[in-house]
Amino acid sequence: MSTTEGTPPLRPHGEARPGYSLDVRLWKVTKVDRKARPYQLRWVVGGKVSSATFATSALADNRRSELRQAMRRGEAFEIASGQPESEVRAADEAAATAAEAKPSVRWFEFCRRYVAGRWRMSAAKTREGMADGLAAVALAMVKRSDKTPEDKHLRLAFRWAIVPANAGQDPPAELKAAYEWLTNEDRPVADLVDLEVFEDVLYRLSYRLDGTPAAGETNKRRRRVLNTALEHAVATKELPENPLQGAHKKRGGSGGVVDRRVLVNAVQGRQLLTAVSYVGSWDRNRGRRLVAFYAVLYYAGLRPAEAVGLRLSDCHLPEAGWGTLTLRETRPVSGKQWTDSGERHDRRGLKAREADTDRPVPIPPVLVAVLRNHLKEFGTAKEGRVFGNERGGVVGSSTYWRVWEEARLLALPPERVDSPLAGRPYDLRHACITRWLNAGVPIAEVARRVGNSPEVIHRRYHGCIDGHEEAANAKITKALEEDGDA
Repeated sequence: MSTTEGTPPLRPHGEARPGYSLDVRLWKVTKVDRKARPYQLRWVVGGKVSSATFATSALADNRRSELRQAMRRGEAFEIASGQPESEVRAADEAAATAAEAKPSVRWFEFCRRYVAGRWRMSAAKTREGMADGLAAVALAMVKRSDKTPEDKHLRLAFRWAIVPANAGQDPPAELKAAYEWLTNEDRPVADLVDLEVFEDVLYRLSYRLDGTPAAGETNKRRRRVLNTALEHAVATKELPENPLQGAHKKRGGSGGVVDRRVLVNAVQGRQLLTAVSYVGSWDRNRGRRLVAFYAVLYYAGLRPAEAVGLRLSDCHLPEAGWGTLTLRETRPVSGKQWTDSGERHDRRGLKAREADTDRPVPIPPVLVAVLRNHLKEFGTAKEGRVFGNERGGVVGSSTYWRVWEEARLLALPPERVDSPLAGRPYDLRHACITRWLNAGVPIAEVARRVGNSPEVIHRRYHGCIDGHEEAANAKITKALEEDGDA
């Protein structure tokens, strides 16, 4: 059993200021069962136990001697930290001196350092997301006057300047004024603790430049970016705490649930694929070259970026029966300034999976036939990719978006063109997933094939599964009839 030493009665009539106590009891050093720092010293200040561990018994004994000397001098100890008043005062003075010697870094310089530190370890999409989120905050972190450039120019200037490769370079002429304003009229990071400034920051996260609400996913993404940056600011002592942690987070409208109005039925799906083949038939077969591209979204549930990266070596296409697509790579569009290769399309592993894992997806005979016909007519693009543009390059998102918009005009009646029905190529993936769920395929198997978690599938597509409402109504009707019989 360890022994304690009470406070020597050097100041029997003294009084400690609030938060401090003269009632200090010190235990002897003990050895605890731990590999690192096994020597423990414990003491009690005003009834609160404090402790410290040390690598050697000599260090522990030295610390015990320091505390004992402070007790003999009659020093009060801070109850919260357990430290003698002289040590607390010295620490406060050192912190104040450091704060005076190191003024708060300004917002743009903080962002530049922060992004540069994360650049090498981040994917192109992550880099672009960081730039977008921090650029939105930058609009609240600049001082305003009649000479302030337009927000759209400030945002573009920030996105240009935040790229590490552009450090030290002259900005484009059209962004020069905005760049100079960002770097000369930005606020210190410490201003984020100001309530008025931080409320403007929250507004910028939630709204677009035209004042309309940003999409729920955009708000979430920007908020995540800011939260990570603020945690870094706390770690580097630029902020005492993360102000975003205490900010109320508004709930998104839909929570990412798929809108049933975007889903096409079997007839509409076939009509749209047929219409694609007619787009640009006079212009390098723009549409016919992409029929199979949209078909893998509609019949196999691929993401557009996964379809872009699909290679012939990933395809098992037998003459009869089901085939398989083994997905190994995704080619998301980011922009040349965000990728290491200088290409618009980044080269990444599959979403939400380890970089060296693949995802086999069984495909029905109808899709096997479409892909075989596509390869017979167009062959493969560069690097053995199944889909390519007329020069054999990567299919750009602007290309498959334009073709899709033209196909909707050909396939849909006028009153449906302005509706959400199949408004995006990605909606073909939604239609595929919904079709599988309605066919009775278990959620876990659907999730495996499309590369999502079962929780995501259940949350996003629950309202798209047919028959649930009718089944529930039938059960309620039966219960009411039984109650009536009783």
